[in-house]
Amino acid sequence: MAVGAKDRIDRELVKKYSKLKMDNPDITKLVDSQKMLSAMNDYAQMQRSMLEMNSKLKTICSNVTSKSAVYMKINFFPPKIKRN
Repeated sequence: MAVGAKDRIDRELVKKYSKLKMDNPDITKLVDSQKMLSAMNDYAQMQRSMLEMNSKLKTICSNVTSKSAVYMKINFFPPKIKRN
């Protein structure tokens, strides 16, 4: 996913904020890196599980739908009528 300026206002904002330097080494002390990585891992595992469950649910739903479908034979070529 690319991020970039889409119009004139965005370009001006990019110019303005590209000159600013932000370096806050103190902020790293506020959050324990191991807790953050653990939380990210938990979130990723949850997402993976949700995708897996969604896939299984789609399979089950398609099986139920296909087994409950009733097919009728349609004759596209009706018999010709004999005329005397």
